[in-house]
Amino acid sequence: MPDETMARTSRTRSWWGWGWVDAHPDDAACRALGALVPGTLACPLPRPEVAGLRVGSPAVDAPRSLAHLVTYDPEARAAHAMGKAYRDVARALRGRPGRIPDLVARPARDQDVADLLEWAGERHVAVIPYGGGSSVVGGVEYRGEEHRAVMSLDLTAMNRVLEIDTDSRAARMQAGVLGPDLEGQLRPHGLTLRHFPQSFEFSTLGGWLATRAGGHYATVRTHIDDFAQSLRVVTPAGTSTSWRLPASGAGPSPDRLFLGSEGTLGVITEAWMRVQERPRHKASASVSFTGFRTALRAVRALAQSDLAPANCRLLDPGEAALSGAAQDGSAVLVLGFESPAAPVEGRLGQALELARAHGGRTGAGATTPGAPADEAVGAWRSAFLRMPYLRDGLARMGAVTETFETATTWDRLPALIDAVRTEVGTAALKATGHPAIVNCRLTHVYPDGAAPYFTVIAAGRPGDEVAVWDDLKAVAGDVLHRHRATVTHHHAVGRDHRPHYDLQRPELFARVLRAAKEVLDPGGVLNPGVLVDGRKAPGDTCC
Repeated sequence: MPDETMARTSRTRSWWGWGWVDAHPDDAACRALGALVPGTLACPLPRPEVAGLRVGSPAVDAPRSLAHLVTYDPEARAAHAMGKAYRDVARALRGRPGRIPDLVARPARDQDVADLLEWAGERHVAVIPYGGGSSVVGGVEYRGEEHRAVMSLDLTAMNRVLEIDTDSRAARMQAGVLGPDLEGQLRPHGLTLRHFPQSFEFSTLGGWLATRAGGHYATVRTHIDDFAQSLRVVTPAGTSTSWRLPASGAGPSPDRLFLGSEGTLGVITEAWMRVQERPRHKASASVSFTGFRTALRAVRALAQSDLAPANCRLLDPGEAALSGAAQDGSAVLVLGFESPAAPVEGRLGQALELARAHGGRTGAGATTPGAPADEAVGAWRSAFLRMPYLRDGLARMGAVTETFETATTWDRLPALIDAVRTEVGTAALKATGHPAIVNCRLTHVYPDGAAPYFTVIAAGRPGDEVAVWDDLKAVAGDVLHRHRATVTHHHAVGRDHRPHYDLQRPELFARVLRAAKEVLDPGGVLNPGVLVDGRKAPGDTCC
C-alpha cells in the first residue's frame, strides 16, 4: 500500500458531510461564514451523531453463505444512507437522513457481486451500488416503498490496479479503487489516469464510469468516457465484458450502454483504462476582464483554437471574489497547460496573446516549477478544494447552498446565464425574503459550446431548508429545459435530476432503455428510480 494511502486511512471520513472530519469548519468559522449571508442562524446547528438517529432493525438477514460480506453496523448503514448533496447534508443536520439501508455489503471479487445480486433478486431487496458516496444528485440512496429491504453495495474492497500494458499505455483496474489509491498504484510506473474531479479524493473509478464524470481537463478529454477502453459489468442476468480495442466501428458500443447507467443496468467491477505518462512540464497564468461577456468571447476563441489548455476556467466577478481570485469586480480566466514531453510555455504565451486580443489583462505571470505563483491561480485552486467544506459550514448556519452545472452551445450561452441568475435569484428572494448570491463559472469548454457551473447561496427557512432547496432546484431545472441546456454536464442524473431528464431524453430512447433494464435487471432491484422505472414488486399492479 502506498505511503499516501496509509496517511489517508488514519483520518476519519464524515458520515454526514463532505470529506474528512478534521477538515470541517469549527463553530467560530461557521459563524463567520453565516455573517456573509443575511438571514442565517445566530448559532451553528450541532454536528449530527449516529447515536441520535433511529436506525431500525434490518428487515432481512443475508444467508450464511454471504454473511462474511455484509455488516449491519448502525454507523456503516447511516454512512451509506445518502450522498453528499446539500439536500443530504441538510437532512442529516436535522436528523432526517431518509431510508437507511438494512445492510451494507462489501464484495471482494466479481463472484461476490454476482452472488449478492442473485440473493437480492430472490428476496426483492433493492441494491444501491456505492463507491465513494460523493453523489450530489441523490444517486446512492433509496426512495420508495416497493422493496422489502435495501442493501448498499460498497465496491471499495475491490481496489487494485490488476494489470498494466505499457506498450498500449493502458491498465486494468478494479472499479472500487479511490482516486488517490489509483494514482498511487500507477505512479511507480511513471503513469497517471489524469482524471481529477473535485471529488477525486472521495470517489471511485466505478463511480466515475457509472456517472460519466467530468474531470481535470477543461478541453478535449473532458470526461471519463475518453479514457475507457473496455468494461466488465456484472448484472443480475449475467456478466458483460467488452473487448479491448483502440477503436471500433462494429455497431453500437456495449461500453456506451453502461457508461452513465448509474448502477441501474449492472455493476461495473473492472475496466481497462487508457493511461498517460505523468506530465513534467506545466505552466499556468490568470487573465482578468472588465466584462463577463467580453471574457466569454475570449474563452470561445480559445476553445476554437488548437491550443487545448488543460485548465480553462472562467470565473464571473462574484465567483472570482468568492474564491479570492479578484476583488475589483473583474472576471478572471485561469489557464493551465501541461505535457509529459515538451515545454508548454509557448502554448501558454499564445493563449495569453489571444486573450489580450480580446481585452484581457494578464496576471502576475505564468507559473512554472520554481517560479513565483500567480496569486489568482493559487487562490482559485485553494478555494476549489475547500469549497465543499465551506458549503457544509454554511449549511450548519441554516443557509441554502446549491451548485449545478449544465452545457449549451455558444449562441445560447449568454441568455442562459442571464436567465439563471435572474430567475433563480428571484425565486430565492421570494422563498427566503433575502437576496441570494448567484455566481457562475465555466468549467469545461468546447469548440461548439461550454459548461457553465452555478453556485447559489441563500438564507434558509429554519427547519425547512430542504424545501427551499427543492424549490430552487426546480426553478433551475425549468430554466435549463426552456433554454435546451442539458440537465447535467458531469454530475449525473440520480434522483434529483430525474424529472428534467425525463423531459430531455427522447421518449423512444426511454422505451429502449426500459427494455434494456428489463433484460439486464428483470427483478428491478438495481438502483430503483434512477434513469428509468423498472419492474414493480411482486403482487403490485400497474394502472
